Amino acid sequence: MIYLDNSATTRQHDQVTETMLKYMKEDFGNPSSLYSLGVTSEKAIKEARKKVMKAMDRQQGDFYFTSGGTEADSMAIFGAANARKRRGNRIITSQVEHPAVLEAFRRLEDQGFEAVYIGVDKNGDLNMDQLKAAINDDTILISIMHVNNETGNIMPIDEIAEIKRKAILHTDAVQSFGKIPLPKKADMISISGHKIHGPKGIGGLWVNKGINIPAFLVGGGQESGMRSGTENVPAIAGLGVAAEMIGKNDRLAELRSYLLKGIKEEIKDIKINSPEDGCPSVLNISFLGTRAEVLLHTLEQDQIYVSTGSACSSNKKGNSHVLAAMGLKDKEIEGAIRFSFSNYNTIEEMDIVLEKVKAAVGRFRKLGSFR
Repeated sequence: MIYLDNSATTRQHDQVTETMLKYMKEDFGNPSSLYSLGVTSEKAIKEARKKVMKAMDRQQGDFYFTSGGTEADSMAIFGAANARKRRGNRIITSQVEHPAVLEAFRRLEDQGFEAVYIGVDKNGDLNMDQLKAAINDDTILISIMHVNNETGNIMPIDEIAEIKRKAILHTDAVQSFGKIPLPKKADMISISGHKIHGPKGIGGLWVNKGINIPAFLVGGGQESGMRSGTENVPAIAGLGVAAEMIGKNDRLAELRSYLLKGIKEEIKDIKINSPEDGCPSVLNISFLGTRAEVLLHTLEQDQIYVSTGSACSSNKKGNSHVLAAMGLKDKEIEGAIRFSFSNYNTIEEMDIVLEKVKAAVGRFRKLGSFR
């Protein structure tokens, strides 16, 4: 099996699985309990929090565990909007955000907030002039992703921080955490465990010192009162291990560059949708005159797994909103494949992928010519 859909999810590290089993089978106490079994679980949560914040390179602020990146985005967006609604009602995001952000903004629009959706250019880069013009004294929240999940574009979060005025700046860093350094000047940062070889169903939100948002879930007061409910100790401990294992990702850039070079040399009529200086874990290419869904299933027969876009919206009808915002034509979007890499991949695998992709594209184009 050659797995190249790591932007959708990653294979858990064995060390993560082993740690989780320990907290399922042995140290399974409720972290709110006063006896030693509970204290052991509570300690695991504290240690995991330290490991995650260290991996995020945060020396101050608070980190709250959530059920994943989507909940972390909701906690940040709804929290900031409710905390600042008396100061203004303008909220700003981009047209190429993950559905977790876009749907939250649409919900806030229904509640009377004025949402502004900033566009991108043909390369997928944020329109900074449009953003600057949109920020006014009424702006209370700006939420822009750090790395685009479909193309790998890196958004200038620290630059946005310089012009945000009084707005709270949130960034969805689900795709960048563990791959490239996180922004230094964001007010809130969302991450997810299953993108860094950790468990599914766990993530979190970092909130900078001085930023106050209301509790997202109320009840027993867990997570400093911000997110009540008995903590998922096995997943939290697993996330801590995955964060601790984050290392250099030089291999990602090497894999991406190697596969891209091969595709350029071996396959004609392609359109590269990812920027050269993008996040090294993502490569998006349109194979013109093909249908990506057919290519995906053809490659699947050889146990090669790729994607046609965001896993969280792939079951919905319609073309990629990200590629559409970049101005791609329907036929260009129709043939777009996303390859996303991890340190478990090898150069030898890229040779096999290139061979199989070339064959699949050639076969489809030949069949298409008879229609």
